[in-house]
Amino acid sequence: MINHHAALIYAMVLTSAADKDMSDHELRVIGDTVRTLPVFRDFNIEDLATVAGACVELLEDGEDGLDKAIALINQSLPPQLKETAYAIACDVAAADGTLGQEELRLLEMMRHGLKVDRLTAAAIERGTRARFATA
Repeated sequence: MINHHAALIYAMVLTSAADKDMSDHELRVIGDTVRTLPVFRDFNIEDLATVAGACVELLEDGEDGLDKAIALINQSLPPQLKETAYAIACDVAAADGTLGQEELRLLEMMRHGLKVDRLTAAAIERGTRARFATA
């Protein structure tokens, strides 16, 4: 198991890496999220790169690295933070203004892996669309 900070960071890194291109916008959202959300208040921002690197290593660990990562996130988070993990993953997916099939599939896998019900997920996704809308 990993701590809840790492699990939340893993959720964001997985989403960013889903399309094999971790964009500057996505990395900025990850950094901003870790710096501003109350759940990260006691996290040392200097550890962000190390935690993100550990997630990438897990992904590179064979064909089932993604499944292992999602299961690890699920096991490591208390119930009240599973929706948070899904919400911040949605924010990272929306960061660069486009959602590819890879990101959509990853979000679906994460929703199922974290057992976020369909109605809650729809509300989270709608909130993300509203926050990242442009004129």
